[in-house]
Amino acid sequence: MSDPYLPLWRQLLAVAAVLQAVRGGRSLTPVLEQVDRALRPGVQALAFQVLRHLGRAEALRRVLARRAPPPAVDALLSSGLALLVPGEDAPYEAFTLVDQAVEAAKHDASLRPSAPFVNACLRRFLRERETLMLVTDRDHVAKWNHPSWWIKRLKNDHPGRWQGVLEASNRHAPMSLRINRRRTTVEQYIAMLAAAGFKAVPLGISGVVLERPMQVHELPGFEDGLVSVQDAGAQLAAPLLLDGLASAGTAQVLDACAAPGGKTAHLLELGAGQVTALDVDPIRCERISANLKRLGLSARVIARDAADTVEWWDGRYFDVILLDAPCTASGIVRRHPDVRWLRRESDVGQLAALQARLLKALWPLLKPGGRLLYCTCSVFREEGSVQIKAFVASNTDARLQASPGHLMPQFRAAESAVPDNQPGDHDGFFYALLEKRLP
Repeated sequence: MSDPYLPLWRQLLAVAAVLQAVRGGRSLTPVLEQVDRALRPGVQALAFQVLRHLGRAEALRRVLARRAPPPAVDALLSSGLALLVPGEDAPYEAFTLVDQAVEAAKHDASLRPSAPFVNACLRRFLRERETLMLVTDRDHVAKWNHPSWWIKRLKNDHPGRWQGVLEASNRHAPMSLRINRRRTTVEQYIAMLAAAGFKAVPLGISGVVLERPMQVHELPGFEDGLVSVQDAGAQLAAPLLLDGLASAGTAQVLDACAAPGGKTAHLLELGAGQVTALDVDPIRCERISANLKRLGLSARVIARDAADTVEWWDGRYFDVILLDAPCTASGIVRRHPDVRWLRRESDVGQLAALQARLLKALWPLLKPGGRLLYCTCSVFREEGSVQIKAFVASNTDARLQASPGHLMPQFRAAESAVPDNQPGDHDGFFYALLEKRLP
């Protein structure tokens, strides 16, 4: 999991600090970037585990300590409990975790007086584990490790599937790759991986799934643009938009919310014509350009708000528009386990309003007979089917084509190849392909 010469207590102190930051409303990724580089791999792995079991850990803490301890102590205790919850699947032996959590407290001046308290709570959990787990099972936030409002919304949106969605969201995501078919083939790349000692199976038309995750710099040919990291569900976007389009090679294409550029690159790899990639954040636009350069691709990259068309549109209509709209990211929590704890229920309506604004602004820029693919990485209907139903009802020239709709997060053992057009083990997405009727 991490450098064996780095004591676990140092990692646990850093994990507790990361948890405090997330509880304070900060996103996990930038918080982890501030962790000492030597500690970061281990801290990231442990922090992901903590956030996946945080609902249970907080419920256990409330039973073990009726009065909430100071925030820093609570973060260390909750981290220890979350790491102990998986039992035999815990990242370290139980008594090692307890010992090192206590050591973490002893090595921090502000936490030192609470070391006996942390020790007592964690050891009581080990002694009374079965009873305490049963007691906290009554708390649905503890059982499912998602906020109460999130669980309720999923029950309402997907009454027959909500439990599977929550279970899949708490799993480790696989590492899926998209092959740059302009430079190699799936078969050739799997052979390259095998030669380097890595196992993988094919994924759909242009992808592979690795047997185990690895750092991108370890991937054969990554710096030479042979491959990109992209979830299986996200790899559906470009084919959905371009398949069967006779003029794909000469089409004017807009990727309206493009950063970090994965779908933009996929469109170009599949032979899309002139691509304009927009994003509101100039720094994220630099990342789009860097990704395209690595892959040997080019597009017109513009840092503008896609909805403010007066500021960037030159009056030329688009044949194809991809709107990967900002959303709650409720479909990708297995890769971003902090999202569930950072989001508020009010965010859903606010983001749905932004999505509607983008659809309204971009639809007039599409040629009659053209296609717009609306997608989000959300499992909430307000950001998916409800949004599109309202749009089609208010735009008589919009026709909904055959498209996947809501794709729920799904686990699939990577034991066999995934058939063409089947995303296999994937994150949660919504896809709606709209065609503008001819006059």
